[in-house]
Amino acid sequence: MKVLMFGWEFPPHILGGLGTASYGLTKGLSMQPDMQITFCIPKPWGDEDRSFMNIIGMNCVPIAWRDPSWEYVQERIGKCMDPQLYYDLRSHIYADFNYMHVNDLGCMEFSGRYPDNLHEEINNYSIVAGVVARQQDYDIIHAHDWLTYPAGIHAKQVSGKPLVIHVHATDFDRSRGNVNPTVYSIEKDGMDHADCIMCVSELTRQTVINHYHQDPNKCFAMHNAVYPLAENLQAIVNQRKPASERKEKVVTFLGRITMQKGPEYFIEAARKVLERTHNVRFCFAGSGDMMNAMIELAASYGIADRCHFPGFMKGPQVFECFRDSDVYVMPSVSEPFGISPLEAMQSGVPSIISKQSGCAEILDKCIKIDYWDIDAMADAMYSLCTNPALHQYLQEEGKKEVDGITWEKVGVKIRALYEKTIEKCK
Repeated sequence: MKVLMFGWEFPPHILGGLGTASYGLTKGLSMQPDMQITFCIPKPWGDEDRSFMNIIGMNCVPIAWRDPSWEYVQERIGKCMDPQLYYDLRSHIYADFNYMHVNDLGCMEFSGRYPDNLHEEINNYSIVAGVVARQQDYDIIHAHDWLTYPAGIHAKQVSGKPLVIHVHATDFDRSRGNVNPTVYSIEKDGMDHADCIMCVSELTRQTVINHYHQDPNKCFAMHNAVYPLAENLQAIVNQRKPASERKEKVVTFLGRITMQKGPEYFIEAARKVLERTHNVRFCFAGSGDMMNAMIELAASYGIADRCHFPGFMKGPQVFECFRDSDVYVMPSVSEPFGISPLEAMQSGVPSIISKQSGCAEILDKCIKIDYWDIDAMADAMYSLCTNPALHQYLQEEGKKEVDGITWEKVGVKIRALYEKTIEKCK
């Protein structure tokens, strides 16, 4: 089976959970011998893992006619894409896009991030998708998150192939209900055109059905998973000091410090814990628009000396943070899934998660609380920091549970949905 996928980020250059999920999902699918995946991203950097799929950089796809030399193409795009593919794609330019802002290769530039002109980049990405859709050979289209839904729609219109969209989050989650009408319209348009909608949790599936008015029969919960730790990451985790050698406990919040993630509830609970003991430090590993407000809130409560803000972390830094943590907390107000608790438990860190998260649907060996229940959150933090038996139980059993939640199993489920969708669309 051949799949044309549209994504927005991919490791090692990630800005959130979308890139991590995209890697795990494609890696899990690729374990099926006949699965061929072509993954499109706005701007590859050349160090992505291409061992199990083909990556197309949309910034290397010509949309206007240029005739550069073979040597020049090799120099400009050889690191990120096969130069021959550039010429193959060029023969599938289907309209006069000379009015667009293109470079000397006839390609559009992309930031590879989430720039101020994000909506312009989303539109440009969808234009380039038309060229890719004409050149590639595939059975089904798979578009990840709202940024790529227009590209998926365009590819479907060009090819007539079935469209699967993957809802990793909705604007209802990101905005606490204060929905951006432009984003909502892009999301709903993608859902309306989709033949199958995969949602990262039942929580998200219900949002799609009730707020975007989609047919329940084409909406499916497809929970995320974790990939086994690479040797270098496992080596980092193995450096954890025994509990007897850790003079102070560390409770960690790791994620975007934004409204959706509930950082203010973490601060409130931290204050309550510190009223009972001073032997605990609180780490805010991340960045976001509420970071300064949280620093000021900690200062106003007189606990600034117990709160640390190391900033955004990625790759090995994440697991260094887990290595040095005794407890992980995800107090999200609305979390479609939430991969970080799985990574924490995989690293041997007992976790506290909000009941308002998708991963709460598949995790049992952790403590679940309502995000707004500050007293319950503080009690759970305190108990894990002061009760060695409880800490050890959740440390060991949590790791066992997460080790059984694999992307390979998710890949088998996705393949079954692909086949069902293709058959339905015949």
